[in-house]
Amino acid sequence: MADTSHVHLIANNKKARHEYFLDEFYEAGIELAGTEVKSLRMGKCSIKEAWVRIQNGEVFLYQMHISPYEKGNLFNRDPLRPRKLLLHKAQIRKLEQQIKTKGYTIVPVRVYFKKSLAKVEIALARGKKLYDKRHDLAQRQSDREMQRALKERSRY
Repeated sequence: MADTSHVHLIANNKKARHEYFLDEFYEAGIELAGTEVKSLRMGKCSIKEAWVRIQNGEVFLYQMHISPYEKGNLFNRDPLRPRKLLLHKAQIRKLEQQIKTKGYTIVPVRVYFKKSLAKVEIALARGKKLYDKRHDLAQRQSDREMQRALKERSRY
């Protein structure tokens, strides 16, 4: 995962953790227009329906919604336009090989500012089956009950 010092979280994709097993994480920069950066600084971003595709050796993020900046009028871009992600060539090649051979996909996990740069954390992911999702839910519920019991016990 990314270094958490000087990180300001903008958007988190909880749906990705529910739908997929997340194996490897990568930090990527985003190519943005000026008004999009201002809108991100205000926290107007959603990556719930976003997905990543590799085309011609470049990585693109689709369906990431950045609301238009209120004071941007003429300079605002389409909120759902594809955005290029900035990764090293070796990382892109590795991701491409994983996707082709092992049936993985790439999903965005969170968007944040690291120092003054907008970053996206993407993950190499495998899809979960329904029984996997149910098992995770049951596990989370039992952990929650155990924590409550420990808290109750420590009070007395």
